[in-house]
Order: sequence, then C-alpha cells, then structure tokens
Amino acid sequence: MSNNTSDGKVWKLFNSVHPYFPAESRNVHLGLCTEGFNPFGSFAAPYSCWPVILTVYNLPSGMCIWPEFMFLSTVILDPSSPGWNIDVCLRPLIDELTQLWSSGALTYDISRKQNFLMRAALMWTINDFPTYGMLSGWSTHGKLACPYCMENNKAFTLANRGKASFFDCHRRFLPLNHRYRKKRKDFFVGRVEKDIASPRLSSEELHDVVSEYGDIVFDLQSGKQKFPGFGLTHNWVKRSIFWELLYWKTNLLRHNLDVMHIEKNMFENIFNTIMDVKGKTKDNIKATLDIALYCNRKNMELVYDESGVAKPRVSFVLEKNAQLLVYKWLKSLHYLDGHASNISRLVNIEDCRLYGMKSHDCHVFMQTLIPLAFCDLLPKGIWDALMEISHFFRDICSSKLNVDHIERCRTLAASRGVTTIPQLVLGSFLLLCKKESPPSIWSLGTLTGLSEILR
Repeated sequence: MSNNTSDGKVWKLFNSVHPYFPAESRNVHLGLCTEGFNPFGSFAAPYSCWPVILTVYNLPSGMCIWPEFMFLSTVILDPSSPGWNIDVCLRPLIDELTQLWSSGALTYDISRKQNFLMRAALMWTINDFPTYGMLSGWSTHGKLACPYCMENNKAFTLANRGKASFFDCHRRFLPLNHRYRKKRKDFFVGRVEKDIASPRLSSEELHDVVSEYGDIVFDLQSGKQKFPGFGLTHNWVKRSIFWELLYWKTNLLRHNLDVMHIEKNMFENIFNTIMDVKGKTKDNIKATLDIALYCNRKNMELVYDESGVAKPRVSFVLEKNAQLLVYKWLKSLHYLDGHASNISRLVNIEDCRLYGMKSHDCHVFMQTLIPLAFCDLLPKGIWDALMEISHFFRDICSSKLNVDHIERCRTLAASRGVTTIPQLVLGSFLLLCKKESPPSIWSLGTLTGLSEILR
C-alpha cells in the first residue's frame, strides 16, 4: 500500500478543484518547511537561523527528501526568532509563488527537447507546533492553542501549576456509546461526557473568518498588537500571508505538524514521568495538589502526618532500583551503523538522566525501546497502552503502510468499542489517563499530535 502524497485525499481534491493544473503533468506540487536553530551551538550566544526550504512532491516519495530536490528559497538570520514578523521575510517567496500560479514560467523540458509553461502550487507547510502559529496566524499558546477545536475546546488552567491543561478534553471524540463517556471517577471527577467533537471549519469558512481581521503593521511593536477578543473568543494574531495565494483557501490541508516533533514531545512527557526525572516529571507536588481538585484518586493525594507531608508513590512511576536497571540496560546497548546514534553516551547512571536526546533518538526510543524497557517493570494495563502508542507511531512512520497492521488495529479498535484507528490511539491515551496519570501530563506538548491525528 503506497503512502505517496499523490494518493492522498488532499492531492486529489486539489486536482479536482483546479482541473487545468493536473492537465499538464509537468506542473509542480510543492511543500514548504522551516525550522529555527542556533548555528553556533547550544552553548554559544543566542542566535536564530531559519532556513525556508521547498520540496517537490511530483517525484517518488523516497526522492522527495533528497538534498538535490530540496530548494533553499530563503534564510532568515536574526539574533532572535522572527515570530509573527516572519511574513515580511516570506514576501519575495509568496510573490514568486503567485506568479508561478497565475502566469507560470517558461521552462525547458530536456526529455522532450522543448519549452513549456510550467506552473507551481504550494500544497502545505510542514513544521513544529510553535512555527505552526507563526505561519498560520493562530497563536499556539494558552487555552485556545488548539487550531482545530479553536474556541470550542474545554481546556482549563491548572490551579497549582498555572498552565493550560487539556485533561479530559478529548473524550468527546469517542463514539457516543463508548463506555469511557460515562465514567465519573476515572477522568474529570463527576463529569459525564455528552458533547461531541466540534465541527471543523472548511477552508472557505476559515478564509471568511480571517478576512474579517485587519492588517497588522509589521514593526518593532507588532508583537504587542492584539485583535479584540484575543485569548477569549479566538487566538488570531494576524492574517497569514499564505492567504494571498489564490488557491490557498481551496486547500483541504494547509499546515502539517512534523511527526518527529510530536513523537519527541510524547516521549519526553511519558519517559520523564515514568522515570521520575527531577524537574521534568509531570508527577510532582503541584500535580498532586491538582489531582485532589480534579480527580477522584485518593491514593494519589498528599499524605499528611506528624512527620510532615509525603507524596505517595504511584504505579506508573518506577522505584529507584528499577530506574537504575533501565539506565544500566540503556548504557549497555549497541546499534547497527545508521540505525541510531549511540544512546549509551547520553546516559548518566549517577544522575539517572538522559542528556542531549535528539528528535531521532526519541523516535528510536519510542518505537523500539519503550516496549522492551518497561515490559516487566510497569503494570500490564499501562504497558499495554504504551505498546499501542509505540506500534501506532511505528506504522505511520514506515515507508509503506502495512495492510496487516492496519487490519490488526481495526480489530483491536472494534474490541475497544471504537470505529476508527485514530479513536483507538485516543483510547490508549485515555487508558493512560485512567491508569492514574496526572492531569499535567495532558499538556499541549503531549496532545499536539492528537488533534493532528484526529482530523
């Protein structure tokens, strides 16, 4: 089963809306990705470098990411992130894309030895979640950070941690007859979920909403400009420059989230909590105080006695001896060349920490090592949920979709009372929630991928 982008619903819908574009097979479909980094290293003075890269999707899926077929269109250099002002730097690129769509460019076809008028269309962008906000114009901070639920989500601010939590926000994505909807004790205390998922705005409806907001003057004060109702009824900070493309409002999918960033966020939250990493775990004193407010989990509340206050040990956190076993096991691992970096060098047994984990390291750990590392150390229910999440990422990151794996997921989904594979993944997260995980683990970093998956 191919996973080429040309087989997807977005590609086919675009071609049906603009039939004259695919009529010329040599017209180009493009994708845009950008990411900021410090070119001088993490220990140097802060500096921001943002390469803006275009890739051609008309090629076979394996060749799309070859360096020779990726075009560096812009490099944004600044001591700090461009933020909302990134549109200023993208102006030349947008003007060129507009020209390539409307009038095209005279191009020489070496295979046919003739000139033809080539047109190009930008299908979508690919980026992490903070960059998503910079490119789309919808702020990815606060309770309205989800760009799909928008103002219809049920996020709330944790009383003690002071951060936005999406705990128990996604039960409404489950079927109306799902047993988790009626649980009053396992999720938000006393809540029976009767709501359904809010309808997603179409591209045309979203274009009409964005068109109501005026232009923002880009200058040194642009970051302080806010539209009325910001943070209450909407999270729009600007009208993105991409809406100037005539075909942008007909695109079914405009912005993609990078699966490696999603996987890294999920891995860090899960691993740091299970291993009780100081300063990184979601199961801390403040989280325990929040549990007493929002959950019916008496065994997780603080214990007050004559000696003081103690935080009880929970089943999803390993004891010190078990943590040492995991770190020693990681220290002894060796991989084939090219499979992964040397993770053993990142292990500090004395501090019980992993240092310098990159996105690909988290990718390997999430899909390969998590099922092995915690197999005999965690309760079966929690380990089963981790296994399902690990297998899901392994399937969607494979070069080709495996029909047997898809059918296995569908069978498992049916046994859980859900109808789709994304709902099965959601059920796995809900199972983690039910198995005593704190509300703070349901942060935006953990749930960024859920909204993307459940679309």
